[in-house]
Amino acid sequence: MADAARPRRPHRAPVHPGAWWLWSLALGTAATRTTNPLLLALLIAVSAYVVATCRPSAPWSRSYGAFVKLALAVLLVRLVFATVLGSPIPGTHVLITLPEIGLPAWAQGIRLGGEVTAEALTFALYDGLKLATLLICVGAANALANPSRLLKSLPGALYEMGVAVVVALTFAPNLIADVQRLRAARRLRGRPDKGVRGLLHVGLPVLEGALERSVSLAAAMDARGYGRTARVPAAVRRTTAALTLGGLLGVCAGTYGLLTAEGAAYGMPVLLLGVAAALAGLRLGGRRSLRTRYRPDRWDARAWLIVGSGVAVAALLALAAARDPAALHPGVVPLVAPALPLWPAAAVLLGLLPAFAAPDSEEPS
Repeated sequence: MADAARPRRPHRAPVHPGAWWLWSLALGTAATRTTNPLLLALLIAVSAYVVATCRPSAPWSRSYGAFVKLALAVLLVRLVFATVLGSPIPGTHVLITLPEIGLPAWAQGIRLGGEVTAEALTFALYDGLKLATLLICVGAANALANPSRLLKSLPGALYEMGVAVVVALTFAPNLIADVQRLRAARRLRGRPDKGVRGLLHVGLPVLEGALERSVSLAAAMDARGYGRTARVPAAVRRTTAALTLGGLLGVCAGTYGLLTAEGAAYGMPVLLLGVAAALAGLRLGGRRSLRTRYRPDRWDARAWLIVGSGVAVAALLALAAARDPAALHPGVVPLVAPALPLWPAAAVLLGLLPAFAAPDSEEPS
């Protein structure tokens, strides 16, 4: 009786998966604007808190830990390369001296071994931490955005490519789940599940299950008319190809202009024109798709808040990098401890808004 009288929590529609991807990519963009380890650690903490608050209990949402491990591996490889291959950063604080191997004249600029300085390792740490933060932000998007719902939200022109990407992304989680299930079954039967023998007895059923799922997926796609397209006039097809190709070229040219000092004047207009042309091409290309959408995800106020918080973080860190580059890119020669700039740190904290705007908003699947 008490449970019946307890008020139920009102159901909230899940957030649009595109909002999570835009939020994560905006945080990754912010990470590329700084090498300050304190700001990068703050970005990692923000993404981890949002993932812990908003991540659903679904198999595809457990990829965040794998991306964290991948980021740590990238950071370790960067430090190993700086130790073994040397660094162009001069330094006076020698930590260790490795045996140096002489290289031929054509390999000038590369050395194996020699002195390892604290300045070189610190520079490698800052540089590797930036890439690691970018990978962790991408992992947050994978843990928060449902891949099947993201596929449903794609334009019709990208549907076939999106299906291939989703199938490829969900193959690894299903494979890991099958391995865990079979190993647990062998342990319950008192059979070995480790070593070469256990791997052989587990690997064959896993491959057999993967093949059966592939055949079932192919049959289901064929029964649903996958790949069937509508007939459109030749002029529309040519216009679609011209707009899409021209838009992609415009995006590349505009991005290059924004990254170089000489193209700062034309970079943004060309980028906007390229994006507009590409979107028009995708819209025209969607006429060839005959599929319909059942209960399409809506872009509501929470999605705007999530995207806006990420864009604000990226924009404010880009502004801080332009106004105070020394604070966002601490030097290593001379070797000094990095300081935490206050207002850029406060800007990074704006990325926590999704944790309060959409807690537990995703439905398990």
